[in-house]
Parts: sequence; C-alpha cells; structure tokens
Amino acid sequence: MFLRPLWGIFLVPFVAMLWDGAASQVSSPGRLVFALGRSRNVSLLQNATVEAVIPRIPADVTYITFQLHTQHQNATVSYHRVLTASSSLNGSDAGLLFPLMRLQRTLTWYLRSPERSAITGTGVILPYGEIHPVPGGCNTEYNLLVDPNIYLQYNLFETIIQFAPANIGYARGRTPPPCDVNSGQSSRWRLEYDVYQYFLPENDLSEQVLIEHIQKVASVQQMVLNGKKLVMLKSVDKTMVSFSSVPGQGVIYSVIVRDPLLNSSASYVPVHTYACNFSSNLDNCYTLGRISTKVFFTIAGIAGLFVCFFGHRFFKSELFCMGFVFVAFLFFILITRVTSLDYDMRLGLTALGGAAGGVLLVLCWWRFGSVLLCVVIVGLILGFLVSSLLFFTPIGDLSIFRTDSVFWPTFCSVVVVIPLIFFRWPREGNITACGVAGGYAVILAVNSYIYTSLSYITLDVLKRALNNQFSRAFTNVPFQGIDYILTTVWAVLAVSGVVLQLYRERSRPFFPPSPYLMWKQERERRKTNILDPSYHIPSLRSRLKSRVQDMFRRREPAGERTPLLL
Repeated sequence: MFLRPLWGIFLVPFVAMLWDGAASQVSSPGRLVFALGRSRNVSLLQNATVEAVIPRIPADVTYITFQLHTQHQNATVSYHRVLTASSSLNGSDAGLLFPLMRLQRTLTWYLRSPERSAITGTGVILPYGEIHPVPGGCNTEYNLLVDPNIYLQYNLFETIIQFAPANIGYARGRTPPPCDVNSGQSSRWRLEYDVYQYFLPENDLSEQVLIEHIQKVASVQQMVLNGKKLVMLKSVDKTMVSFSSVPGQGVIYSVIVRDPLLNSSASYVPVHTYACNFSSNLDNCYTLGRISTKVFFTIAGIAGLFVCFFGHRFFKSELFCMGFVFVAFLFFILITRVTSLDYDMRLGLTALGGAAGGVLLVLCWWRFGSVLLCVVIVGLILGFLVSSLLFFTPIGDLSIFRTDSVFWPTFCSVVVVIPLIFFRWPREGNITACGVAGGYAVILAVNSYIYTSLSYITLDVLKRALNNQFSRAFTNVPFQGIDYILTTVWAVLAVSGVVLQLYRERSRPFFPPSPYLMWKQERERRKTNILDPSYHIPSLRSRLKSRVQDMFRRREPAGERTPLLL
C-alpha cells in the first residue's frame, strides 16, 4: 500500500523531464528545431519571424555554423529577434557562426522573411571542434563580427566571389587568438583556402533540384567528394576568385579552409548563382536569349548546314558566309569596345558589317581570282576554332595563360598555323573548314534555344577580347549529357560534310575559275577567232556610241521624191 505513493513520487518527475526534453525537440509554427550535422527544409511565412533552436549540444563542440539557402528569394538570419546591421544578414545564401560558451548546451537564433511572399529553402547545421579553423574569424570588411559567408557578384562576363579570412581554432569558451599579431606557424597565416565549384544539372532551374544538391555539398567531406577543386589560396593571397559567368546554368561555389598543422578543415557557407535574374521582366532566367539573338543564330545555323555539305561546290556562297563570319566577329568586338550601344543595335550593325565583308570577299575573288586570299580567310576561321577548342580544355585554366602577354601570342600562333597547312592542300583544307565551321554554326543555333556548354568554346575568347579583366577568371564550364550529344552531332556533321564534298569534288578542278578572268579570256578569243560569229559583232562601246549618234541624227523621210520616168 505504501509502495504505490512512493512509486508515483519518483515516476512523475521522471516523466515530466522526458516530456520536457521531447517537447524541446518538436517544431511548432513559430519555432524550428535543428539537429547537429543534419539539414532540414525551412518554410517562412510572409513577414514572419521564426525562432530556431538546437537543443543538447555536446560538450566537445566548440562552434556551430548555420546555413540557410533559398533559390532566389532573400531571407534574413539574425542572432537576435531585433534586427541590427552587425547581428543579421540578408541573402539567398546566408549563414551565421556561433562560438559556444563553456557550459552552453542550447542555441537560439532567428529567421525572417522580408519578401512579400512565403519563402522555402533548406537549413544546414555543421558542428566543429577546437582543432578546426574558424571561417571568417578574422573578418575586417563585413558587418558580422565573425562572418563565414561567401559574397558573390556577377555580370555578363565574370562571376566574382569574396570571403573574409579565417582564424585558427581555439578551445570552447576561450578568447579567440589574435589575427595579425605575428605571421608564424602559430597564427592564422598557416591556413590555406581551397575553392570548389559544383555544377547543377543543365537546363534545370527547379528549386527542388537546387535544394537537393545544396544538401549534397554543404559539408567539407561532401564538397571534396562531389565538387571540383579549382584553386588553392595561401593566407597571403587576396581572398577573391573570379569565374566565367554562365547565364542560365546553376553553379555552387564553396571555400574550404584547411589547417595543415592540425590536419583539420571547415567550410564556409556555400553560395550559388545562375548568373541571371529570376524576377526581371526582360531576359530573366526562364526566358534567356533575346529574339534578335535567336533569329541571328538560326539563320547562321541554316547557312552553316548548307556550307557544311555544299560549301566548296557553291564557292561564291561559301565565300560570302566565311567573309561574313570573319568581318562580323571583328566588327562586334570593335563596336562593343568603343561604343555603348544597345545589344540589339550592336547585333544589327554586326550583321550589316558582316554582310558587307562577305560581299567584299566575293568581289575580290570575282575580280582578281586570288585563291590565296580565300584560303587565308577560310584558314584563319578554322584556325580560330581549333585554337579556341584547345583553350576550352583544362589547358586554358593553366596559370601561365592568365597573363594576356602569354595567352594572345600563343592563341594567335595556333590560329596562323592552319592557313600555312592550307597552302599545301588548299582544296582539302577549304572543305575541312566548311565541315567544321558549318557544323559548329549548327551547334550555336541549337544553343540559342537550349543551353549547351559548347558555345563557350568561342564565347570565352570573345569575352576575353571584350573585357580586360576577364583573364583572371576561371573558364571551367559543365560538360553534361546534352553536351555529349551535341559534340557527337558536331562530329557527325563535320565528318560527313568533309567526306561528301571530297567525294563529289574528286574529278573537278580544285577551285572554280574567276568569272572576270573567264570573261577576259572569252573576249580575247572572240577578237582573234574570225570564224566565231560574235567576232563580227561590234564592241559594246561601239554599239553604245552608235545608239547615241542615232538619237541626234536627222532622219530622212520615207518615200520616192524623184519624178517617174515615162
């Protein structure tokens, strides 16, 4: 009889303690509970503030980083409910770092939606110990005292990331080591920074795909396993890296700071970009590509398909197309560098300039019949493609080619080699150029409707010619399923076009004769061949002179004027 009351006395507090611990780990509409080392989906209502909590933090955790990622809407993360510039951050990839006190077992911070609509994203919690370096621990440029965030900005040419220097790790509850007292191995100057890049699936702008892949590369181990390391920076290097912008292609950038002495590492908050705007009315991420660009490259693709299979047979048409490409490329660079015209205006002027160049090349061949000039122009176009393809490979990202004084002489040397080869085999070289350049024009036409990395074979060179700062950018682009398919299409078009034209032209003269020279030869033949009826026909000049004289000569009246003889 006495055991039951005693049993109830001890059981009730125990059940209450379990209930309180379970309740602390249950999320509510205004409260989110996170677990260490895990990610979870986050939904924020319009203008709503949500409390985020981590209960029961182990004693061996020294600091914790929190990451919040959304596709394109900005969210606010804050240490306090009342927002201040020094304790909050707003962005689509925002994070906070929490140094823990000695006896601290729980952690609280706040999330807010400043947008006019609800926000969905993913939150990631990463715990670190005292041997791990502290990302952004030596921040002197940005608002947060300790800032583990990566700051990204982009334009048409390049995407730039910047971040604050890290500090070495320290024990829980201790004062952080000074950042700039000394430069020995006992300070932050021994730290190294690895910059990683991870491409999202091509032609996929869905939010769910972004969230899945952000969770896939949020931690150090996951990014090392799945991402591509592009560069390693020392602590003495500037904490800024530039990449080539790839509009419409999702890409995640991450910085991992390493401590070589303790063999430990920590991750900054990864940042993502599509190098385009989801909310703009013109050329947003869903409607990339202007109508003018699609029209221009569609016509170019049709002409390229014709040149690929019939270029050498219809030589004047080929010369017009090649002259168009040669002059249009140079003209676009010129007017872009010296003027600030609208893109559509520049594209229209480029088309006019290219047409004039094509007509000029045809007239040069018609008048002078110089095969050498034609071979040089066509060879330079093929050489440009070959050289661009060479630097599209990882060779282009070698540090030696980041200097323009090295890149451009090397690039131009490869371009010039091809016309030199053409001098020995002019017909074969011309047909090869028709197949390769014509096939690539088809690829560019496809790219105006469906994104493909193959367009960056020449686009990276164009960007470098237009922007003096582009040489510092990494030009790595994704090479995924659609790119393998289009590479195969390009190869099939080029090979079939070259083989077909070589077979069809095997019994024909190497190049068709110049119409003007043929006309001159025919005129000389008529002058010396008296059996030719055309020999007795007066020259054009004589016929015109006779017509003019007839206009002013008095006509004799018709009829008989003499008397009839009887």
